[in-house]
Amino acid sequence: MSLPVITEEYISQRLRAAFNHTVDQPPALHTLPADLRPAAVLIPLFHASEQDRLDHVWRVLFTRRTQAVAEHQGQVAFPGGRADPGDSSPESTALREAHEEIGVDPTQVRILGCMNELRTISNYCVTPVVGVIQWPFPIIKEEIEVSRVFSIPLDWLADPLHHEIRNFTVPPPYAQLLHQQVRPVIYFQTYDNELLWGVSAQITLNFIHILENKKLAGT
Repeated sequence: MSLPVITEEYISQRLRAAFNHTVDQPPALHTLPADLRPAAVLIPLFHASEQDRLDHVWRVLFTRRTQAVAEHQGQVAFPGGRADPGDSSPESTALREAHEEIGVDPTQVRILGCMNELRTISNYCVTPVVGVIQWPFPIIKEEIEVSRVFSIPLDWLADPLHHEIRNFTVPPPYAQLLHQQVRPVIYFQTYDNELLWGVSAQITLNFIHILENKKLAGT
């Protein structure tokens, strides 16, 4: 199934319809159970050219984490991270982290809406924030956290032939905490030598299903 014509207004409408979250009324950031760590990621959307803008052809920006980070080493991810006490909302967390990790100017991001929170095996409660970024922009990587910045076409991600569910062996100590040794996980095919899988893949597929008005992955 191909995506409909995707405009910024369409994305905003679909996010509101799916979750009833608006830019003016974001989901609460600091009202989580004590054992969950609030976090947010930015789903950065952009047009690679003026023709792409006219044709509503989108790309999604991703990062690859370094081996030096404490968790999820070497994995493909969205820019984002744990909320700071001074963050007022998931949007502020996502924009701050995107600026710190890859140099995205927060004033050049048009926030379209938020998705529902998603709990990770590492006990984060992650709110995905969808935003349109300026392109091109001067990428400034936080070298300890980010090894690469790249993008994947949204149409490619939306092709059901490009992803599948595989069984994933949960590593310690998460297996003991979850009381689960194996769990189903979404994997995309390799694109530009990068493998999108796990929570970032689930967020991606959830976003696509919102655009297609489908049931969400993992629900």
